[in-house]
Amino acid sequence: QLVESGGGLVQAGGSLRLACAPSGFTVDDYPMGWFRQAPGKDRREGVSCIDSKDGGTWYADSVKGRFTISSDNAKNTMYLQMTSLKSDDTAVYYCAVRESCSSPLIRGSWGQGTQVTVSS
Repeated sequence: QLVESGGGLVQAGGSLRLACAPSGFTVDDYPMGWFRQAPGKDRREGVSCIDSKDGGTWYADSVKGRFTISSDNAKNTMYLQMTSLKSDDTAVYYCAVRESCSSPLIRGSWGQGTQVTVSS
């Protein structure tokens, strides 16, 4: 099970930090990532990924330089620090276990998601 939190309403240019807490496994066990589904879109797009085994990270071009993914083993939580938010970042954000950071495939099920709304 994956539980996302940290979403909310923020003005353009602002920041938010999302958190994802897995249960039944640790953030070190698998590559994990963030996806988002924007209003009116019928698919989720990959935003970022982290593989704690090799420290590798991946970011979508649209968020490079603005978002930072990290994980805290002690808290068993993955984070997405989002800065310089734009209205285009408005979406429901989901975390998921990924097959790898080079693959869009996920393992298991999605969390419930957390809404991020950026007002312009």
